[in-house]
Amino acid sequence: MKHTDIKEVFANPAFGQDVTVCGWVRTSRDSKNVAFLELNDGTSLKHLQIVLDKAEGKEFPADALKLGTSLKVTGKVVEGRESVPEVNAAEIVVLGSCPAEYPLQKKRHTLEFLRTMPHLRGRTNTFNAVLRVRSVLAAAIHEYFQSRNYVYVNTPLITGSDCEGAGEMFQVTTIGYSDQYKNAEEYYADDFFGKKAGLSVSGQLEGEMAAMAMGKIYTFGPSFRAENSNTPKHLAEFWHMEPEIAFAELPDVIEVAEDLLKHVIGTVLEKCPKEMEFFDQHFEKGLIDRLKELISHEFATVTYTEAIKLLEESGEEFVYPVKWGVDLQTEHERYISEKVFKKAVFVTDYPKEIKSFYMKQNPDGKTVAAVDLLVPGVGEIIGGSEREADYDKLVAAMKERGMDMDAYSDYLDLRKFGSVPHGGFGLGFERLIMYVTGVQNIRDVILFPRTVGSIR
Repeated sequence: MKHTDIKEVFANPAFGQDVTVCGWVRTSRDSKNVAFLELNDGTSLKHLQIVLDKAEGKEFPADALKLGTSLKVTGKVVEGRESVPEVNAAEIVVLGSCPAEYPLQKKRHTLEFLRTMPHLRGRTNTFNAVLRVRSVLAAAIHEYFQSRNYVYVNTPLITGSDCEGAGEMFQVTTIGYSDQYKNAEEYYADDFFGKKAGLSVSGQLEGEMAAMAMGKIYTFGPSFRAENSNTPKHLAEFWHMEPEIAFAELPDVIEVAEDLLKHVIGTVLEKCPKEMEFFDQHFEKGLIDRLKELISHEFATVTYTEAIKLLEESGEEFVYPVKWGVDLQTEHERYISEKVFKKAVFVTDYPKEIKSFYMKQNPDGKTVAAVDLLVPGVGEIIGGSEREADYDKLVAAMKERGMDMDAYSDYLDLRKFGSVPHGGFGLGFERLIMYVTGVQNIRDVILFPRTVGSIR
């Protein structure tokens, strides 16, 4: 049906002209001669006030004021308080009535309560703002790479190899439970692919293959991890953005990561001012200033070895003890970014034992050319590396981990046929949204969260 988006009514108010808008009733109040309702169609965080003048003898549907009811309203755009446009209704059509048991009433609901109704929570101010920021951030990521000669590629969601080597994969099978097979080998041989398959934890390995042909590529899609972590930072299904850059070394990877993060944050501050004001007011006081501060400075860089020394000499009592060789925990990451550098910081050159097999080995034989970006308030937000381009060194690293070489034969072949220095990084999209909005639980920045023990 022909109608005008509510966002457009606010952006270009045609005072004195007739307009047709659609939406859901968010609030309403009634009196003898006049009634008011606020309508929202999802295009704007701000609701459009509709005025129903009963004194003129107009008849309006009895259930038009019920919360959650969907309406089509035709009327004249008039100037309300502080020149904010509103609509004097001439005709109201109820598109979908809503009973009294509609769960989203005027009171403010907790995020935990809203998680019980993922089909309706998008109608709240919080999720209206979250989903719009999510959309703008996604578009900004695409715009960044598309304007810099990267090729967007779609890597497979079903894979026969575990990119991270951690084994936390969801199995893909058409057989399911069966006691008809003597062993796993027989089971998988009879399955759809004839071998063990799972949902991808990352598109990196296939992304590297594309980069070896296209030069600069990025992937942006869902990843899956069967990690039994019921924390505010973990999802079983999340969105993952991963660039892969040929003819690049670790400093080049770091430069792109910093430039990208500043670009997308700057974009959302510019394009979502009302949403960001909402998050600043209701979720994290000073959020906008924090983000502006982050992108106004060059990020710091420190090696893992230097970071460990800073932590050991800090005098802080950490829950997780610090020594060279341990993986940095969130408390360590936040101390480095918040207390030591007081800004975003890249930590480089981690011990090879705590990083993935594909990372380039440094000349010292102990570390790899890995990098994590730590930001105040969160800790790690980006993880990447220069990839190992030397065939023999990569084979040796895989053998040390007891990996199945046949499963990675295509990946190894890249090091035989015109290998080049290359690198990339991964950015968990939901964690970026958490950082940008101040929302503390990852379940509240995705439309339908998938977590351990919970699917709907």
